Amino acid sequence: MLDVPFLPFCALLGGLGFVCVAFVSAWCQHWRGGFSWDGSARTFNWHPVLMVTGMVVLYGAAALVYRLPPSWRGPKLPWKVLHGALALAAFILAVLGLVAVFRFHNEHGTPNMYSLHSWLGLATVLLFSCQWLAGFSAFLLPWAPTWLRALYKPIHVFFGSTILLLSVASCVSGINEKLFFSLKNGTMDYKHLPAEAVFANTLGLLIILFGVLVLGALARPSWKRPDADSPDSCQVPAQLSEH
Repeated sequence: MLDVPFLPFCALLGGLGFVCVAFVSAWCQHWRGGFSWDGSARTFNWHPVLMVTGMVVLYGAAALVYRLPPSWRGPKLPWKVLHGALALAAFILAVLGLVAVFRFHNEHGTPNMYSLHSWLGLATVLLFSCQWLAGFSAFLLPWAPTWLRALYKPIHVFFGSTILLLSVASCVSGINEKLFFSLKNGTMDYKHLPAEAVFANTLGLLIILFGVLVLGALARPSWKRPDADSPDSCQVPAQLSEH
């Protein structure tokens, strides 16, 4: 990656995340008929919007909390809470997105969980729920010993990146699946690349770009929080010693 300061990079990434959400919202509003919660196709439209917003954009923001330079100084607890809160918000949106698609399928007699996209998406959300609960138990609750946190931390980091990768794959496969179902046997055949297909394909590329940039930021050594700066094992004793 280019030698770019983190904060300008973060601003660029935030703008890209906003564009991803704007694109998926515009796709569902302009070409798919808008939004409602009545069990119709407009109920389904909440699914891609909530999944992209939660499992890609908000999840990516949660992953980068500890790359913010202000998080390198002072107590780590507020940043833990922010990290966990963003991840929890992403999880809530993902659950609502699943509710939307299951409700649509059930209202129209469409089978659930028959495609690779559905398998991958549900597995990603289930893995994310386990990741959040394990992270909450290990890093936010006071009973976890220091040795357990140190042992679990690299596992948590690995699965964090893995879940983001799976989220991107789920969103891209879902976009492709929706286009195949919607643009066929008519004047808007997908293979003829109507405007909707070009727009949705571009959305998929933007989501992939966002995921790649987040993973690149996570892998960059100079942007990682120094472990020795404010280790978990020393925060409470240091505060007690001041008194």
